Amino acid sequence: MDARLDFVTGPNAPKAFKHLMAAGRELRASALPAATQELVALRVSQINGCAVCIDMHTKDAAAAGETAVRLNLVAAWREAKVFTEAERAALELAEEGTRVGDGAGGVSDGVWERAARHYDEEQLTALVVLVSFMNMVNRLNVITQQPAGDYVPGQFH
Repeated sequence: MDARLDFVTGPNAPKAFKHLMAAGRELRASALPAATQELVALRVSQINGCAVCIDMHTKDAAAAGETAVRLNLVAAWREAKVFTEAERAALELAEEGTRVGDGAGGVSDGVWERAARHYDEEQLTALVVLVSFMNMVNRLNVITQQPAGDYVPGQFH
């Protein structure tokens, strides 16, 4: 499978891709715990069917010490006992923030309140930006059919 556009080496890549990568680095450096960032990025990517992001975030999380059990259970986090209450709140917010087009009405007050119990304003800001960023990147990758499987942990950091 060949991508429709090459964001890394294509003729327009330096113009747009470098800014996207800079935004990703800023998010990575935020006060939101790194493990939570990877779980949220993975869940959003699963919902959106973005294989290249699933590949990337699974490998990056594993390289950072995340367990296979937790990575394998992200898609079914509600029934899994391996996530903290804070992680569960972040995953719930990520799902509602990703599924805004499904007629769910956006992020409910209850979901926001659960997230706010576990994260301060700086972390909530990072979480909201991360969910939005991942949705944008997922769409770029899905639209252009970016292939998955070759990612090396840390490749884009």
